[in-house]
Amino acid sequence: MIVKMLRYWIHSMRGGTAAIRSRCGFPAGRAFSCVSLVLALAFPVALTGAETKPARDSGPATGETTDPVELEFKSIMREDDAAQDDVDAMIKEVQALEDREPKAYELKSATLNSRIDQRYAIVRKRYEDFLRRHPRHARAELAYGSFLYDIQEEEEGVRHMERARDLDPKNPAVWNNLANHHGHHGDVKVAFEYYAKAIELDPEQPVYLQNLATTVYLFRTDGKEYYGLSEEELFNKSLDLYRRAIRLDPKSFTLAADYAQTYYGIRPLRTEDALKAWRHALEVAGDSIERQGVQLHLARVQMMSGHFAAAREHLQLVTDDMYRVLKERLQRSLEHREAQAAGSRRDPSSTTPEKKDVEPSTVP
Repeated sequence: MIVKMLRYWIHSMRGGTAAIRSRCGFPAGRAFSCVSLVLALAFPVALTGAETKPARDSGPATGETTDPVELEFKSIMREDDAAQDDVDAMIKEVQALEDREPKAYELKSATLNSRIDQRYAIVRKRYEDFLRRHPRHARAELAYGSFLYDIQEEEEGVRHMERARDLDPKNPAVWNNLANHHGHHGDVKVAFEYYAKAIELDPEQPVYLQNLATTVYLFRTDGKEYYGLSEEELFNKSLDLYRRAIRLDPKSFTLAADYAQTYYGIRPLRTEDALKAWRHALEVAGDSIERQGVQLHLARVQMMSGHFAAAREHLQLVTDDMYRVLKERLQRSLEHREAQAAGSRRDPSSTTPEKKDVEPSTVP
């Protein structure tokens, strides 16, 4: 259990490093995330989808540098990423033993934290030595701050990120990462401001738009006060930000799923818009698991809209055992709604209250 919790923390904080690297457009990426369980649990395939995404500026993306300082910095970042991968491997190794070799599992679990600490200590030492010699290297401050944030030394991590901001206030990545922190631990209104600053500095970066969209959607009470908008207008603002991000990154599955899930929070349900969003997610899904997860969502939206036959068609396409429990739960809900609708047709005067729809956190 401890290993499972640790593994969940690592992945929720890192948010799937390889995916974030490609979306951020940097050779190496730092994933520290403000986890949004409200949305992420709605889509078990893509737990990264409803998180605010980090960014780490590694310098110019084009050309090869011969500057020894930059070469050393890039070497440290590669070591940082390698350490994250090594920790993932350690956790997976221990978890694999849980059912097969309980004794070995206990032994490995007992030393896991110390092995992780030892691996990270190498990276920490390299960052600290580099910054001691180059105290005004803003990108190193940001990278080190993000590293510390990853390993739950959040206060110290934020201190380094703020120093990076002070050294280079025109770097959008640092505004984004500080906004992630404030959205999770601090003042959400500061997060709104900082995401807007990141977008102003780099309006072509979809991650910043997605992060602001997610935060606006989740923190609607703060958003209404900050932006002076009604809840309906705030929903529209969030949806517009998502659409802008999708136009910049139209093939991102997690972004498409993030956007589609947003419609669950809007009442009355915007059925056609929700179906269109999930169909786009289906088009960009990368494998059968993702596609079947989307089919569950399509079934749910159709069911919520009273399109029971269409809902069943989508459910028939879900065959993977990992979705068995969720599929059965959705089938029961569908049967209940069909029976309820049939009873209403037989007795138009019936006042039996409709069963409340299952929350997104329990059905995909």
